[in-house]
Amino acid sequence: MSMGIKYLVDIIAMIAIYIAVLYKKWKIKGRDTLLVNTLMYVYIGLVLYVTLMPIITSIPFILNYPYRPISLLPFDDYFHGRGDTVRQIVLNMVMMIPFGFLLPIVKKQDIFTCIARTLMFSLSIELLQPLINGFRSADITDVITNTVGGIIGYLLYLLFKPIVNVVLQRVKSGSTKA
Repeated sequence: MSMGIKYLVDIIAMIAIYIAVLYKKWKIKGRDTLLVNTLMYVYIGLVLYVTLMPIITSIPFILNYPYRPISLLPFDDYFHGRGDTVRQIVLNMVMMIPFGFLLPIVKKQDIFTCIARTLMFSLSIELLQPLINGFRSADITDVITNTVGGIIGYLLYLLFKPIVNVVLQRVKSGSTKA
C-alpha cells in the first residue's frame, strides 16, 4: 500500500469523526464554539499529520519495531552539533504555538493548566512516535521545546484576548460588519 493511501485512510477517518460526531455536537453550542473547536481539530489533525501519520494502517505493525527509549538528555543533539537542531527546536516551538493560543479559547483555563495540557499532548506524541513508525524516536528536547511553544501561544492569547473576544462575539451574533 502506498504512503499516499495510508495517509488518506487517516484523513478520511478524521473527516468521518468530525462529520458524524463533532460537527453536530459543536454546532448546537453556537457558531463561535463550532469555529474555535473546528480550528483546534484541524490544527491537531495537522500536528498528527506531521508527527504520527500514517496511524491506522500502522497499528497492525506497532509490535514489529524495536522501541527506542526516549532520549532523556535535553538538547544533547544541539550541544554535540548533530543535525539541524536549531531548525528543529524552532519548528517544535512554532508547531505548538497554535495549541497554546487556541486551548484557552476552546476551554477557559489558566497558564498552568495550559502548560500541563501542552506537556501531556507533546509527551503523548513523543511516546507514540517510535510505536507508529520505526524510524522515529522520542526526545525530551522535543517535549521541552513543544511546551515552550505552548507557553508562547498562551502569552499571545493573553495579548490578543480583547481582539479574540470581539471576533468571537461577532461570529456568535452572525455580524459581518468591520
